[in-house]
Amino acid sequence: MNLEKIEIPEIFKRNVPPGFKISRRNDHDFLVVDSIFCRHGHNLLVESVRIHEEPSIKLDVTIENRHGVMFIDSYWGSHAKLFSFFPGFIHDHALVKARCPQCRVSMMEPYECDEEGCSSDTGIVFYLPGEHNRVHVCAKLNCPSHRLEVIDIPSDLVRTVSHINFFGEGIDDLFGDF
Repeated sequence: MNLEKIEIPEIFKRNVPPGFKISRRNDHDFLVVDSIFCRHGHNLLVESVRIHEEPSIKLDVTIENRHGVMFIDSYWGSHAKLFSFFPGFIHDHALVKARCPQCRVSMMEPYECDEEGCSSDTGIVFYLPGEHNRVHVCAKLNCPSHRLEVIDIPSDLVRTVSHINFFGEGIDDLFGDF
């Protein structure tokens, strides 16, 4: 799957919703998650594993017959992940079953993926600050589909930001030397 970088709209940069911040790296602005929770309110960001110099999002996961912890890059649209286990020969679009690493509540939800070539009907839900603000992510490993749900921002702007995907080849060019 080819990921393309979409610029963050200026109006969104001026009204960054709670749970996010803007980080500037090598003349590029990036949206970074800085508060994200399970449905019981446990913070999923951890300082102990940092990706691109930012805390990562920690989940307890099962993928096919492997179980362990997955750390996700907190840069919005990035798909960098680290595993506490060797993911090895997992099918490219295996289902990720996620739980909160603190209370073990399921993070799974129904999700109609709109990514071309993906027919997943399962997703992972994350909660942002604010009563109704969420992030929904396709539960298929390596599918880039994710949706932002923020109540206080116009839906067309949220849709644009939801489709921001970047990285893949050339990531080091965007971030430079960390």
